[in-house]
Amino acid sequence: MRFRTWFVLVALLLQITASVAAAKPPNVVVILSDDQGWGDLSVHGNVNLKTPHIDSLARDGALFERFYVCPVCAPTRAEFLTGRYHPRGGVRGVTSGGERLDLDERTIAETFKNAGYATGAFGKWHNGTQFPYHPNARGFNEYYGFTSGHWGEYFNPPLEHNGRPVLGKGYITDDLTDHAISFIRGCEDRPFFCYLPFNTPHSPMQVPDRFYDKFKSVNLKMRAQTPEREDLLMTRAALAMCENLDWNVGRVLKALEELSLDKNTIVVYFSDNGPNSWRWNGGMRGRKGSTDEGGVRSPLLIRWPGHIRPGTQVTKISAAIDLLPTLASLAGIPVKSDKPLDGIDVSSLLLGTPFEGQTDRLIFSHWNGNVSVRTQDYRLDATNRLYEMVRDPGQLHDATREHPEVASRLSQAVARWKAEVLTDLKKDDRPFPVGYREFPIAILPARDGRPHGNVRRSANAPNCSYFTNWTSVDDRITWDIDVNTGGRYEAVIQYTCATTDVGSELELSLNEHQFRGKVSEAYDPPLRGKEHDRVPRGGESYVKDFKPLSLGIVRLKPGRGLLTLRALSVPGQRIIDVRSVVLSLVEPDDPL
Repeated sequence: MRFRTWFVLVALLLQITASVAAAKPPNVVVILSDDQGWGDLSVHGNVNLKTPHIDSLARDGALFERFYVCPVCAPTRAEFLTGRYHPRGGVRGVTSGGERLDLDERTIAETFKNAGYATGAFGKWHNGTQFPYHPNARGFNEYYGFTSGHWGEYFNPPLEHNGRPVLGKGYITDDLTDHAISFIRGCEDRPFFCYLPFNTPHSPMQVPDRFYDKFKSVNLKMRAQTPEREDLLMTRAALAMCENLDWNVGRVLKALEELSLDKNTIVVYFSDNGPNSWRWNGGMRGRKGSTDEGGVRSPLLIRWPGHIRPGTQVTKISAAIDLLPTLASLAGIPVKSDKPLDGIDVSSLLLGTPFEGQTDRLIFSHWNGNVSVRTQDYRLDATNRLYEMVRDPGQLHDATREHPEVASRLSQAVARWKAEVLTDLKKDDRPFPVGYREFPIAILPARDGRPHGNVRRSANAPNCSYFTNWTSVDDRITWDIDVNTGGRYEAVIQYTCATTDVGSELELSLNEHQFRGKVSEAYDPPLRGKEHDRVPRGGESYVKDFKPLSLGIVRLKPGRGLLTLRALSVPGQRIIDVRSVVLSLVEPDDPL
């Protein structure tokens, strides 16, 4: 009798435990690559490389055959975060403030955080640097990485952890993965939303030897559709970086398995735009920056064991704007937003239930004034040429004459979309915010400033650049800022200076307030980056270390103004190179 009672109790306990486990909300891991084309995976038929861990997501889950993102990175990130087309959220560029996501937009991280999830992001943010554009203000409890559009070095790089500068360890994607796994390990007792936006294979083309050695002399079996345009050095480096990505994806999957979290974790993998060079991409026209198929078609693989049937192939068109409503639906989280989403819930396509979405859906792609539109069967490009995408994936034959009614309908749809959506892209008049109590350190990088006079950037691409060639008292550097909280602020300049140029007196002014200091110490380290580059750089800056120079503490009033850095005296040939100005709220006027 006692044995039977004990047996029944154990059975009930096991049933209750199983029910609780089944009711536990799923974890979510979203992995985003940077400048990886649709063709940069072996699961899509590229025999030049092997990506077994990424491919396994398709084998064990679902592969989307027609998934679309934006032609460049910051817009795609914004569309993933909000479920809305990027112009609606104020994202109009990739640098100098144009990459920022408007503060009244609600993000996927906020949706999951409000549902009780631990949230963390590890990698390239690219939707705003200063609080409250910073990821810690957009729903992520934990952030480790860099907020700029690209970074100048990938080995032991300067990064940040929740707004505080830190030095990365080793190769950047390995380091980001380490921190993502550490975050996952710390969330065993609660559901988590982990966003891992890698920054490769974006240039500079740096990758460890153990990945590059395989490719440095390899005879590529698959080439770009126009081989004469392909830079083989670039392709080899990109493929090596993609295999490094795959290795790191494998590390994440292994960690989930070791923690017995793999069965209840949704894993998502996609890229932010087409390939950053001419290389094999399935014969599609266009690459990064283009609104043609090759510039906006991305991999999308989603795994959720026990829920998504292994080997599922999704043939209906979908886009980055669909990920927020879809992932929220899979997790059973209602989406609350004051603004309507452009994306739709496509979870039924993953779960094998009837799909009630649009049968004549249109997905729009926009960049630099160009707009194309994709249907299930057609693409109308930015010059109003129509292509039958199933028969003509390379967009070689204009089918407007064969299907004039389709071309006309899509042309009208583009005109309506432009009138509705692009009106949000007015002149960007948003200042850079500083002085928040909950985030007192505001970094104003050279990327966000403007040079005047002889001052110029260290490279054409503002991201990860610094100001140089500052030679005259008539030169200046400015930042359009808005001080949120009145109080005492310390101003620190990150600078370098040759021994022969020591002695310049500097003034940093904002309205009627001035910080002043003198360059009394030389600091002139060498440039870095070239020693790790597999391909010579184009418009990107090399990097160097910078030294902090405090200009003292001054009380600032709240409000907008032009922060201006100038020299009062120039004893040498040049003044200093400037990486950034850091304004730190030391003491608010009205402490809480």
